[in-house]
Amino acid sequence: MTDTQDHAGHLHGAAEHAGPVASWMTAATMLQDASPITVPEGASAMTIHVEWGPGDPGTPPHRHSGPAFGYVIQGAVRFELEGEPERVVEAGGTFWEPGGDAIHYQDGNALDDARTEFVVTMMCAPGKPMLELVSESELAERAHLRAPRPSA
Repeated sequence: MTDTQDHAGHLHGAAEHAGPVASWMTAATMLQDASPITVPEGASAMTIHVEWGPGDPGTPPHRHSGPAFGYVIQGAVRFELEGEPERVVEAGGTFWEPGGDAIHYQDGNALDDARTEFVVTMMCAPGKPMLELVSESELAERAHLRAPRPSA
């Protein structure tokens, strides 16, 4: 029998393998469950560590060829994906994006007085760059797809 993990992060089928102290059954905590995802055929996976100084706006608007999954180690990331409102993901939080055509508008440091660090694993389509910047003309053409901006 194989062990499975449900969406709440509980292991099933593990009782037959439990020893006197089965800490391995409770050691993992699910942080994110993203679905549905589409991984490009023949994709490779890349995990990177990103560090932004205080107030750094991060990467300009861009997209990835496949899905990306991130975890904030410290600080807070200002995250904005096309069609979704801007949000701040604090240390211990996760984010994901589907990749493909969706524009990732922001991934910068939401803090003006501290560094922010996160790790992100991306599934990259063969022959495609990990990250592709979006031109100003495309941003203008797709402006109607961007969620309303927070008022100042």
